[in-house]
Amino acid sequence: MAIDSGATAWILASTALVMIMTPGVGLFYGGLVRKKNFIDMITLSFVAFALVSIQWVLLGYSLAFGPDVGGFIGNLQYLGLNNVGMNPGPYSTAIPGLLYMVFQLVFATVTMAIVTSGFAERIKFSSYLIFAALWTTIVYDPLAHWVWGGGWTAQFGSIDFAGGTVVHISSGFAALALALVIGKRVGYGKYAMEPANIPWSILGAALLWFGWFGFNSGSAVDANGLAAVAFVTTNTAAAAGAIAWLLVSWAHGGKPSSLGFVSGAVAGLVAITPAAGYVTPMAAIIIGTVGGILCYSIMLWRQSKWVDESLDAWAVHGMGGLWGALATGIFAVAAINGKSGLIEGNVGQFISQVVGAGAAVIYAFLVTYILAIVIDKTIGLRVTEEEEYVGLDISQHGEQC
Repeated sequence: MAIDSGATAWILASTALVMIMTPGVGLFYGGLVRKKNFIDMITLSFVAFALVSIQWVLLGYSLAFGPDVGGFIGNLQYLGLNNVGMNPGPYSTAIPGLLYMVFQLVFATVTMAIVTSGFAERIKFSSYLIFAALWTTIVYDPLAHWVWGGGWTAQFGSIDFAGGTVVHISSGFAALALALVIGKRVGYGKYAMEPANIPWSILGAALLWFGWFGFNSGSAVDANGLAAVAFVTTNTAAAAGAIAWLLVSWAHGGKPSSLGFVSGAVAGLVAITPAAGYVTPMAAIIIGTVGGILCYSIMLWRQSKWVDESLDAWAVHGMGGLWGALATGIFAVAAINGKSGLIEGNVGQFISQVVGAGAAVIYAFLVTYILAIVIDKTIGLRVTEEEEYVGLDISQHGEQC
């Protein structure tokens, strides 16, 4: 099999685009926490990139994309990247196997970065390192195999073009589980916890929007018409989500929020991710608009319940990803990528989406909850109250802005 130089160049570029999303998450989250925790939040994302990179090379890729074992996990055929080289691999006939591996690597790293929302401003750095390595291995890797590695949800017929289930449902519901286990920040609900720097959050969101073109369009794994479709639907849904959140938050709060605008863009991007290579641009407007309104509403509901998952990975990524997975089963058009949804009369595809997304919700939430409890009961997840008061920048890193 000959390598396609055009496809290879595009996936190399897409990999770099997705890589910038991980520090983008760090900047987005860093701007939302208090100034004394700004460095820590950015560091958690950067460390996620390095830590998960090593995990992926050693065993993560093999667990996710190795030959199927019982529909649940891959075997260890690719352990340490054994049998993964410069020739086209089993998941693409156009690009080197190593390139496909590293393209999937950056998906795994940004997922772990998103999860950090669940313990913002109160996690012990040492516990985070252990949690991140274990979570990627026992939550992300199996889910990636289920959907993209030939696992049971793929066999059942569930589809996910670029990670609505694998990346966003998993990270969002994991963040919710973590927030419930680790508990609220000291003083949460009693006094204001204003964002440190909204412009940094806006910059982070801009990097996410930019990188998402590689995230979704690159998932065509070729430089072709399908990549173009995903590129257009991605941008369209992001714009629709941004405007939808801006308008509903304006009507609710009385002022057009810049932070609401970029949050809506992220919600639209999340929602279109599983559908990007299956739907039309017109459907992308609907998916993004509903995503923006839905995620804003879930955020308000979360606030009313005093759940301290205050960077809203659950509301935006978890619920946005769930909507996107279901929307794929509604709006998929066979003429684009061979899959049809409810609108074209395919009830079976919608059922497959419900099952696949539902399984991801349950697995990610329950396994994360159990893992968090185990770590908390053994080495402890949370910093002391004094360290939390001082701030994690100083107490965990000995640095400050």
